[in-house]
Amino acid sequence: MSERGGGPQKKKEGYIHGYSKAEQKRLAAQSRFLEPMVFAGVDFSGCRRVLEIGCGVGAQTRILLERFPRIFVQGVDVSPAQIEQAEKNLAGPIAQGRARVQAADAERLPFADKSFDGAFFCWVLEHLQRPAAVLREARRVLKPGAVLYGIEVQNESLYLYPECPAVMAYWKQYNAAQEDVGGDPCVGAKAGNLLRQAGFTGVAVSAWTRHYDQRDRAAFKRMIDYWERLLLSVAPQLLAAGRVDAKLIRAVKREHRALKAHREGVFFYTPLKFSALR
Repeated sequence: MSERGGGPQKKKEGYIHGYSKAEQKRLAAQSRFLEPMVFAGVDFSGCRRVLEIGCGVGAQTRILLERFPRIFVQGVDVSPAQIEQAEKNLAGPIAQGRARVQAADAERLPFADKSFDGAFFCWVLEHLQRPAAVLREARRVLKPGAVLYGIEVQNESLYLYPECPAVMAYWKQYNAAQEDVGGDPCVGAKAGNLLRQAGFTGVAVSAWTRHYDQRDRAAFKRMIDYWERLLLSVAPQLLAAGRVDAKLIRAVKREHRALKAHREGVFFYTPLKFSALR
């Protein structure tokens, strides 16, 4: 899911994961895997019209509609390719009048002031060059008292044991690539200030640490498998940019296999969740 606004030109342009069919399929699987964490505490039950910025292929949109059957969801994304796929994935809800998706610049939303009573951001701010500007625009189209919920990355929080030097070297390049296109891999810790700067009130930010070890081997394995898919989803782009080579990618895969099998293996990562009022 990606949004790109105005402001200074980026060194390069593009959502670092790309828009391939494989990536679109990964996004759908990711939404279900992370659903319990992403939607914990999210409550749009008092809303009628919810805006989802960075809706991508509609994976989170579908979950919103399932969890809150009385809402209408308007999704926007900067990528026409993602919107095209979202229209397919959400054909039923769209036909029922429960959802709509369209390509749009998140800094210049094509909606009137006070059009929505809820807004949802999921892994979006990390891809924005000017997240405060996008949040201000979201506030413009929200009604007074409207609720906003979101979740974001904090990539400096990753800890693996035993040490995985290839994974961490690859992770460094992954984050550098995101910064190179104007994103921020540590935007989660800044979300509170960004919301305040955008004019929101009642801002709350909380850490949602994901800590897995061999006490639950099945859950630990599922997380490492998910994490490997996430990291390798950008491998073609990192290879093309010369940031990594095939040898490093093979080493990443070896280290993930060894990590899953290690009797003292640990995975630790902390995303940040946030909420606010218009």
